[in-house]
Amino acid sequence: MDLDLAQLRALSATVSEGTLEAAARSLHITPSAVSQRLRALEVATGRVLLVRSRPVRPTESGEVLLRLARQIDLLAGDAVAELGVAAADDRIVTLPIAVNADSLATWALPALAELAGDVALELHRDDEEHTAALLRSGAVVAAVTTDPDPVPGCSVTRLGVMRYRPTASPTFARRWFPGGVTAEALARAPVVVFDRKDDLQHRYLRERLSEPVSPPTHGVPASAEFLTAVRLGMGWGMLPDLQAAAARDAGDLVDLDPAGAVDVVLHWQQWKLRSARLDRVGAALATAARAQLLR
Repeated sequence: MDLDLAQLRALSATVSEGTLEAAARSLHITPSAVSQRLRALEVATGRVLLVRSRPVRPTESGEVLLRLARQIDLLAGDAVAELGVAAADDRIVTLPIAVNADSLATWALPALAELAGDVALELHRDDEEHTAALLRSGAVVAAVTTDPDPVPGCSVTRLGVMRYRPTASPTFARRWFPGGVTAEALARAPVVVFDRKDDLQHRYLRERLSEPVSPPTHGVPASAEFLTAVRLGMGWGMLPDLQAAAARDAGDLVDLDPAGAVDVVLHWQQWKLRSARLDRVGAALATAARAQLLR
């Protein structure tokens, strides 16, 4: 089977942009041309590659070709850069990577910012227990994840540990935990969660209690706002030391259960490609992790 590079690029652009029209703008061709390339690729492979939803999403077969398309794009961009010539269409190869929100809000984004002049990044934010799925699907070329087992075709590097503690405002702690962190209090006290994927608070509850409880919850799906919600007394939540230490030192937050810390081990997984750009991103994150995360 001969795979056409223009058709693969059309597939990658359509998934990245979400629609044929947006893909056409990024490729500087017409939507009709994008559609024709996608149809030709499906005919060549004998597979349906995209679900025509809004945004479009790849099928299982489409994910296989999406990984290939992005690998080729990455290697081609590195080759052009090494040759020291401008790409024919003046495109800058973008590296899509997945990082959890708390890492972005604390240690990862400053490390990535140092590369902003040389590497274009498309950051996908997801829970650290789910970022590996984006890597498997081909949506990203690398990810910060809790998964220590390498995704097929990827290498894995241990980054370090983010330590989370059950934290609340002093007023909230006095109201809901006057007698300390008891099973009865944990069953009643409101809790702040990031989103439906966020299991940290319930992981703490499972480890702390012998019986399951279902306290009322508030969903706040942004790292900075999550911290603000806890400071405002909406509920207690698991906050990383990197984010909450200053507020605890200032007396704005309190550690509800000093013995109840939860450690989250982070890893960096990236495609096994000889890519200078991707290696630079991995090296920058590994350096920042060594400086700020627990070993």
